[in-house]
Amino acid sequence: MEAKDWRQEQERQERVRNKLQARIAELEPEVAGLRDQATDIRKRFWEEVTINTSTAEDFEETFYSVQQQSAMLAERERGHKRLVRQWEGMKRLLPSPYFGRVDFQEDGLNASEQVYIGVSSFIDNDGLNFLIYDWRSPIASLYYDYPPGRASYDTPAGRIEGTMELKRQFQIQNGRIRNMFDASETIGDELLQQVLGKDADSQMKSIVATIQKEQNAIIRNDNSRMLIVQGAAGSGKTSAALQRVAYLLYKHRQTIRADQIVLFSPNPMFSSYISTVLPELGEENMQQTTFQEYLDYWLGSSLRSEDPFDQIEFTLTAQGEPGYEARLQGIAYKTSEAFLKALQNYGKWLGREGMRFNDVWFRDRVLITAERMSAKLYDFDSSLPLFSRIALLQEWLLDELASLEREERNAFWVQEELNYLDNEQYAEVFDILHKDREVLDLAEQYAVVREQMNNKRRGDEGDVDFSQREEELILRRIVKESFKPLRKSVKNFSFVDAKGIYGQLFGDETSYREQTNEIAIPPLWPEICKQTKDMLSRNELFHEDATPYLFVKEMVEGVRTNTEIRHVFVDEGQDYSAFQYEYFKKLFPRARMTVLGDFGQAIFIQATNLEASDSPLIRLFGEADTSLVRLVRSYRSTREIVEFTKSLLPGGEEIVPFERRGRKPLLIRSNGVKKRDAQLLEDIASLRAEGFASIAVITKTAAESREVYESLRIQGEEGLQLITKETRDFEKGVMVIPVYLAKGVEFDAVLVYDASPEAYGRDNERKLLYTACTRAMHRLHLYTTGDWSPFVQALSANFYEKAPILTDRG
Repeated sequence: MEAKDWRQEQERQERVRNKLQARIAELEPEVAGLRDQATDIRKRFWEEVTINTSTAEDFEETFYSVQQQSAMLAERERGHKRLVRQWEGMKRLLPSPYFGRVDFQEDGLNASEQVYIGVSSFIDNDGLNFLIYDWRSPIASLYYDYPPGRASYDTPAGRIEGTMELKRQFQIQNGRIRNMFDASETIGDELLQQVLGKDADSQMKSIVATIQKEQNAIIRNDNSRMLIVQGAAGSGKTSAALQRVAYLLYKHRQTIRADQIVLFSPNPMFSSYISTVLPELGEENMQQTTFQEYLDYWLGSSLRSEDPFDQIEFTLTAQGEPGYEARLQGIAYKTSEAFLKALQNYGKWLGREGMRFNDVWFRDRVLITAERMSAKLYDFDSSLPLFSRIALLQEWLLDELASLEREERNAFWVQEELNYLDNEQYAEVFDILHKDREVLDLAEQYAVVREQMNNKRRGDEGDVDFSQREEELILRRIVKESFKPLRKSVKNFSFVDAKGIYGQLFGDETSYREQTNEIAIPPLWPEICKQTKDMLSRNELFHEDATPYLFVKEMVEGVRTNTEIRHVFVDEGQDYSAFQYEYFKKLFPRARMTVLGDFGQAIFIQATNLEASDSPLIRLFGEADTSLVRLVRSYRSTREIVEFTKSLLPGGEEIVPFERRGRKPLLIRSNGVKKRDAQLLEDIASLRAEGFASIAVITKTAAESREVYESLRIQGEEGLQLITKETRDFEKGVMVIPVYLAKGVEFDAVLVYDASPEAYGRDNERKLLYTACTRAMHRLHLYTTGDWSPFVQALSANFYEKAPILTDRG
């Protein structure tokens, strides 16, 4: 790069920076002024409104006065919010206004345009000249997708063709260009080397300057209903997904809000880990949840569902226990498409027979029996869907309750309760009767008076006894309040025996086949049924039963769809079952889906192969509406770590390491647990001294994590964090964490606590070991007190270094 280019670019950068500072200073009083106006209007809201409801005209005038004041406040608040976004966007630009430049000459034009690209747009004072283009704008895609030469980009008006004459990258810090180079590839290796060489942060950062071409294809995909991203560990899947959210919010800002996008995270800690990315890009955070949180919400307090981490703890630690093989078969079957089909057939069977209901009880007696409900249900038109007939049954029940409530007013307990009302309670009811027209409407009072008037006409002449009227109203109120929980429970479908309906499936094999038309049943079906019914008897569900249970419940009660959500993102998508994906589709019928995952890290039994030709994800919306993107280049770890980890996987040779050098993984064997723990402490201290701020001791299970944490803490390791499934905040430091909670997160250094055959010897544990090792950015240590895992033993000695064996003598 010539000195003239440096000088010109620095001068331009300083001009843009000065304009940014001037615009920020100009906006500051406007932002403060609008905020003060909105605050003042809010404070004086009711002072400006005269409430008068004496006549219809007065009421109408009051209504319009309130509406006008409210509209004024909303307009000020919208204006303030818009200005704040502009102001904050410019402040974000100030330290580093842009990171890229392309010179593009459109076909048919004589001159090229210099396009500078940053995290948001900035327009000159004339309102026409873009000094900086937002990285999400159509023209900015040139920077990510092309080297110099023929290039094009898509706009709403069509494709623009032309020639890219220059592609330049910058690193700017606090107004000074620290690095600048012309690049022929998408993102120059120099920039990536510097970015990736940094320590892992306590939160994921959005570095839009380093988006690769294949990641840009994910970000800007606007056509597919289902976008599947199969990416190697450290390939930038999650980063691309979050930048995709920012792109969607930018491009469709008139039609999509952040709260119409939901991300299903693998665990609560991961949500904390990624929480800063969208705010860094000037966007509001989307909704984030875990699938378990969703299940718990809809199951409510009636049933407790095992979470996926308890399920995997069982599969990893309970080998050899009674019922273990049956449970594994149950997990595989209950998460399959075959079970989904069986439940759909079960719904048809329930439409003909077999529905189960709960009796409606009141004061220790049955008001409406389950048998009566069942008879009524099957009297309805059989051509109607089951949930429609249940809705009709619900209406009938409410009518029955209204009739029974009227009859109940003459019951002995009602008069008795009236007699025992103390003065305070009577005054309270009296106050309700005379003042609260929402609780007791005038029509009800009129009905009582009319009834008493009719009685008078049939008997003695004279005035209506208004004290008797009050007593009648109080009696009505007593019964109405007593029946209120019944009405509420009917509206909440408590009359449907959902637990009994689901449990009915797990009888003998013959009845199951009759109910579902199922042919292929797991060999250990009787034991699976026993385990399932035992859990239900304790008001509990296995994790693999939770989604099917809700599916059956919604077949009966109607589907709880959410038509507001427009995009669903699923991270660690390989860990979800085919059944769960069908449930997602039904739950969010208007949403497009983006599924991110790595089948190399599929550690759950119900794992879904994202890229197989027969993948249920492709069948979900059909091939025409599905796109698959493969990311094979790994950026997280050094070349040496990637060469080691990819050799652990069959087919791992497809993974391409980024050219960032470091030390080979270190294998450390000791002759006892105490010696291993002592060495672990020494290594942690050494890594800290080198400046690594994020160090993870990764264990296989949560139980092992607790043991290791206690051992290291007793030996004097301070500031140690134990990460559990309840941990919600991701912070820097030294942590002990089970491998399945570390998924999706990266650390400067990873210490795999036990890499023995006992920990990682079975074939289904290969991916666990791979997942643990791929969390490391710069350093990877593996420890054992005996032999090495067969997956490590099978590696070429060129991929690692061995420390001298540690004995009690050193």
